[in-house]
Amino acid sequence: MTSVRMDKWLWAARFFKTRTLAARACELGRIQSNGQPAKAAREVRVGDRLRVTNDGGEFQVEVQSLSEVRGPASVAQTLYRETEESRELRMKVAAERKAMRQFEELPASRPSKRDRRRIIQFRGRG
Repeated sequence: MTSVRMDKWLWAARFFKTRTLAARACELGRIQSNGQPAKAAREVRVGDRLRVTNDGGEFQVEVQSLSEVRGPASVAQTLYRETEESRELRMKVAAERKAMRQFEELPASRPSKRDRRRIIQFRGRG
C-alpha cells in the first residue's frame, strides 16, 4: 500500500471519531497537507506533513505509516509523529486554559426558576 485516502487515514489515526467528521474537516479547510488545503479524497503518503485542527487542538504531524483500518489507540499513535513545536504549543494552550479556570467566577448555587427563565429568554429560546 503506497497511499490512502485522507479521510480514511485521519479516521484510522484517531484524529476524528468518524470518516464523515474527517471528510467534513477537509471540506472546511481544517486539514492541510504539505502546506496545501487537503480534500477528503487526497492521497496520503509516508513522509507527508499534515496540519490537523480538531477539538483537541492543532497538530502538526509527519506521516510514519499508512492504515485503512481503525485499530487501538496504541497502534494509531504509531501512524504519525508529532513535531516538537506542535507539542509545545498544545501544552502551552492547555496550561493557559487551565490557568483561566482559576479566574472563572462560578455561581454560589443553582439558578432559581426565575433565573432559569431569564437565562432562557436571554439566549433567545423563549
